[in-house]
Amino acid sequence: MVQCPRCGIQVTELHPLAPDLVSKLQAAGESNLPPQVCAGCISDLQRTAATSSGGVLMAQERAREQHRLQLWKSRVQLIKKARMCMGSKLYSEAAISYEKYLKILDIVFEVKKGDRLRPEAFKESARTTELTVVASVYWDLMRIYDTHDKYQDRMMNAAKQLAMFIQFTPIYPDIIKKAESFTRTAKNPNIVKQFLKMSDKERPRCFIATSAFGPQALEVQELRVFRDFTLKNSLVGRRFILAYYKISPRIACLLDKHSWLKPAVRAVLRLLIKCVS
Repeated sequence: MVQCPRCGIQVTELHPLAPDLVSKLQAAGESNLPPQVCAGCISDLQRTAATSSGGVLMAQERAREQHRLQLWKSRVQLIKKARMCMGSKLYSEAAISYEKYLKILDIVFEVKKGDRLRPEAFKESARTTELTVVASVYWDLMRIYDTHDKYQDRMMNAAKQLAMFIQFTPIYPDIIKKAESFTRTAKNPNIVKQFLKMSDKERPRCFIATSAFGPQALEVQELRVFRDFTLKNSLVGRRFILAYYKISPRIACLLDKHSWLKPAVRAVLRLLIKCVS
C-alpha cells in the first residue's frame, strides 16, 4: 500500500499524470502537482480540467463579444471623421476611415475571408438603418477611387457593393441622379455606367407600397427588408412574391389614379409592417 501525495489515502498503486492534463491544470491555476496520484485523484483532476477548459472558452467568447461591441460603437467616430475629411477634400484620409469602418463591419458580422459584406447581415431590425450608412460609404468610396487610375478595381468593387446595398435604402433615387451626373465628369465613366445597370437590375419592385408612401419612405424600405430577408427564404414566400409582382402593378396604377384610396392602403400596410417587424 502507498499513500497518495495529493489526498493522503492509502491505495494499492499510483498513476502518473498525463502531460496534456498537467498543462490544462496549470493553465487553470493548479500548482504543485505531484508526478503521481491515485485513481480517484486522476478522475477528480480530469473533471477540474474539463470544467476549467469550459470556463476558459466561455471567458474567451465573452472577451470576443466585448471586443465586437467596442468595435461596433467605434464605427460612429470613423464615419464622422470620414465625412469631415470629405468636406475638407482630404479624400485619402476619408478613404482610410471608410475602409476601417467596413473592416469593423466584417469583424462584427464575422465575414469570412474572400466573402463580401451583404445586406442580409443587417436583418435585425435594430441594425437595418445601418444599410443607408453603408450605401453612402460605398458611394463616397466609388468617387474617391475614381480620382486615381490605379484604384479602378477598388472603384468597381465599391460600385458592386453600392448596387447591392442601395436597394434597401431611401437614398436610392438621390444616388442614381448623382451617378447619372457623375458619368459626365468621372475618369472611369464605364464603371459608373455599370453601377447604374446593376442598380436597375437589383432594384426591387414594391409597387403598391411605393405608390402609397413614395419611393423614399421608411415603410417601403422595411417591406423590402421583410421580402428579401424573410419571404425569399421559403418556397411559399417566393411564390407569394411572384404572385404579388403579377397583380401589384395594376393596383399601384389604380392608387395613382385615385389618390383618395392611399390613406386606407397606408393604414393597412403599416399594420402589416407592425405584424412582421
